[in-house]
Amino acid sequence: MFNVRSSIKKWSSATLALVFAASVTGCGGSQPAAPASPEAGAPAKIGVVSYLTGGGAAYGEAIKQGLELARDEINTQGKVKIELIFEDSKGDKNEAINATNKLIHKDNVIGIIGPTLSGEMFAVGPIATQAGVSIMGTSTTAEGITDIGDYVFRNALPESLAIPHAVKKAQEKLGLKKVAVMYSNNNDWAVSGFKTFEQAIKDNGLETVAVETFADKDTDFSAQLTKIATLKPDAIMIAGLYQEAALILKKAREVGITVPIVGNNGFNSPQLIKAGGAAAEGVVVASPWFPGKNDEKVKQFVAAYQAKYNKEPDQFAAQAYDALYIMAAGLEKAGTTTDRKKLRDSLANVKDFPGVTGKFAFDAKRNPAMDVTILVVKDGQFTELK
Repeated sequence: MFNVRSSIKKWSSATLALVFAASVTGCGGSQPAAPASPEAGAPAKIGVVSYLTGGGAAYGEAIKQGLELARDEINTQGKVKIELIFEDSKGDKNEAINATNKLIHKDNVIGIIGPTLSGEMFAVGPIATQAGVSIMGTSTTAEGITDIGDYVFRNALPESLAIPHAVKKAQEKLGLKKVAVMYSNNNDWAVSGFKTFEQAIKDNGLETVAVETFADKDTDFSAQLTKIATLKPDAIMIAGLYQEAALILKKAREVGITVPIVGNNGFNSPQLIKAGGAAAEGVVVASPWFPGKNDEKVKQFVAAYQAKYNKEPDQFAAQAYDALYIMAAGLEKAGTTTDRKKLRDSLANVKDFPGVTGKFAFDAKRNPAMDVTILVVKDGQFTELK
């Protein structure tokens, strides 16, 4: 749960976003009508708000590539036609707000995929809800995302499901008794992740010997890690994005900390291993995606992605790929490329969807109902922790 002050701050921003959206549409609190029906056979316009430039661009690039691969396959299959309209949020809430308003009111999209960060979704989710446009996060894992409104969906595995599984598995396999925690305190999503770590640590009977904070874009973690080193924890649990996480891993090893690191969703990128190098060995994370899974659909996706982009897909590419297929299934069932309400109702009823991240359904609150896999970095790659 978020603390009261944080929640008020978030929803104050969201309220300003709603006022702006209302001024654009000129219709106060009422939902604008769906855009006029295009000529027969026209593609469904799906907007995408993604973190494409800046420090977290690796997440956005993977999401974009997963979506483009899915779009090409879906359009070839011919059941529905999809046009993707990409907007770059740069990881900034105001940019995400501007992008969302453009997609809804100028481009007349029927639905939106994104944005990348949970903080961005807290800013733009109310705008999409006000306009009656379904918006689906593929990487928004913070608590409270779908509480924003009835048009907000996600196929991203919430931290409330992922982190407890990772902590429990790490305790069982690594014999943990006392841990230290670090988190980014200027990132809504990381603060949410910290609170989930805190509860999971308590639920598993572990002792917390230190809680240290940092900020996104920090580069020096010497003070925090020097203090943690003196306390000799059995593991460090970190809520943060891969850029800072990789630097933390390297500094931790430099100051003599050799214990395992348990990360949150921000660790689930090959960029963590690329940037962290040998320091990333032994990192434990929870994920709905495992490229080595013995599943024909997974193998086909990995092969197609590698053929197109010359690299292995990560979790963010896989979830984006599934998200567009889910959106396409909703469009097909709704029988429309323009009716926003019909698409929303169709999406809400998605069940037993066979995705590359596994069998998927939306629960009653439009959160994903799906399985979790615990991964560990071994020999420079993610592998299943058994």
